[in-house]
Order: sequence, then C-alpha cells, then structure tokens
Amino acid sequence: MDCRPVSPARGASALRPAARAAVLAVACLALPASAFDLQAHRGGRGLRPENTLAAFENALRLGVDTLEMDAAITADGVVVVSHDLALNPAITRDAEGRWLRDRPLIWSLTLAELQTYRLGRIDPANAYAGSFPTRAAQDNERVPTLAAVFALVASLGADHVRFDIETKVFPDHPEWTIDPDTFTRKLPDVIRSAGMTKRVMIQSFDWKTLKLVQELEPGMDTVYLSAPSNLDAGGRWTLSMLPGAYPSVGHMVKAAGGTIWSPAFQMLSAGDLKTAQQLGLKVVPWTVNDPRDMDRMIGWGVGGLISDYPDRVRAAMQARGMSLPAPVAPR
Repeated sequence: MDCRPVSPARGASALRPAARAAVLAVACLALPASAFDLQAHRGGRGLRPENTLAAFENALRLGVDTLEMDAAITADGVVVVSHDLALNPAITRDAEGRWLRDRPLIWSLTLAELQTYRLGRIDPANAYAGSFPTRAAQDNERVPTLAAVFALVASLGADHVRFDIETKVFPDHPEWTIDPDTFTRKLPDVIRSAGMTKRVMIQSFDWKTLKLVQELEPGMDTVYLSAPSNLDAGGRWTLSMLPGAYPSVGHMVKAAGGTIWSPAFQMLSAGDLKTAQQLGLKVVPWTVNDPRDMDRMIGWGVGGLISDYPDRVRAAMQARGMSLPAPVAPR
C-alpha cells in the first residue's frame, strides 16, 4: 500500500475532493511498505555465517530492505565487517583448519593476516552452536572488507538495499580498538568512495560517534542503539545524558539529535513506541527472532525489525498483508 493519489482508473474520479482527501488520509495511517525496514541482522546469522559475503548474498536473495552489519578496523587501517573486536573462537579456524583458541584483536592484525582465518562454521563443541541449529555452513568464508560488501551488492544490482553499519567502539575499553574519532572518520571515507552515502545508516551504542558522523556527513542517517549496558553506564556511552533526567529513552534520543532509535526489543513497550513516534522518531527494535514477538511489534506499528531470521519477518509481514522487499534475482 502507498499514499499516492488514486488514479481515475481505480475510481478516484467518482469521489469528491474532500472524500478523496479523507480516503488518502486513512490509507496513510497504514504503514507504507517503503517505511517498514526489514533488516537482516549480521546478514541473517540464523541462516548463514554471520557478517560474511555468503550471509549478505543470502539475505539479498530472500529480499530485505537493509543489511545490518558491524565495522572494525585492522592494524593497517582497513574497514572490515565483524561483530567481534577479537576473533571469536566459536566461529573461527586458523589457516590449517584448527579451531581458534586465542582471541587476537582485529586491530592488532593486518588485513592480510586477518584473512588467513576461516569463517563459515560454528565449533560443534562450543555452546554457541546450539544458538543457531538451522544455520547452513559455508566453508572458507573470510572476514570481508566493507568495500567488498558494497561491491557484492552493486554486482547483484541490489540498488534498493540499504546498509545499517554499527561502529564497534567501547568507551569502557578504549584499548580494544583504535580511538573512536579515528574510527568514525575512516568509516565515512569508505562509504563515500563506494558512492553509498545516501544508502547508509551509522548506528552505535556510543552516541558520541553518532554526533561526529552528523558533523562529518550531515546527510547520513544515524541510529541510536540502546540497551541496559549503555544506558546504565553513568553517561559514558550516551553523551553524559542520564536516563533519570528524561521522561523516556525516546526523549534522550531526541535530545541527542537522533531521528532513528533502535532499542533492544525486550526493553520496548507499546507506550514507549507511541511516545517515541510522537517525538518524530522512527523505531526499529533489535534483535527480534520469535515470530510471536515479530507479529506483536508489527501490530504495534514499529518502523522495522532487525532479525537473525529475515525469512521469519517476511512471513510475519505477509501474514498481515504487507508488501515485501523484492528479492534479488540469481546471477
């Protein structure tokens, strides 16, 4: 459904101007397909190895609005896609195929060193393996560069797809990454070089990085992430803003200059959503994997969902008669 004027062929000419306006207003109360944002979390890690080219391509084949991912930076200054700032032994093998036992920081490795490690499977002896029992293995995946993700999407002709990229920085542990200012300046450089400025959202729990993005790229969307870990940290993550000083987290995001809020879905109530929307915020909760939670939140009128299972979100949308994002055709 959209809010464009009804053409005469569809019967709009039979309505008086006032009646046409009323019909259009009612139609616009429904969520337009273009406004609902189906995001594949880490490329859809419930279906394919997270934050890999295989995951991103699979999500595009299913049909999503946005590829959600995380950014890190190597020792030689290359922006790569990884949720973990240190290589995760649960999903990483060395060049000989042995499961990793140590956890080298990504920023301590050059890109060449980083790409000697293999992704694509979960160590069956690790408890993490039970989290995603239906995830298909995809051997010999590597940590991709952000530039490679952009190139993949362009090669598939997915010109309608957007990117939601998280800055993985930790105010409580600055030694885990390069400094946040350098991190935040390098990221837009890669985005500009790929011509993706208008298609990228930068998200972060560290709201300071979002303010810097707004200064560097005023036209780029920023997404304010929230969870107890960043809200209850004495303002270190939230620009010295404290939850107790505001009527709601939505009010905090608005005061920080945000227009998009992504809370942990367990923290979101229907009242929180309504308040945020009255403030003019788009609300896209994370990480929603249970179909019952998906249906409830779609019913509330959220602006989108971030999920490890984009196929389940599509099913929930279809059950409510919503238009679905177009899948990318096979090569």
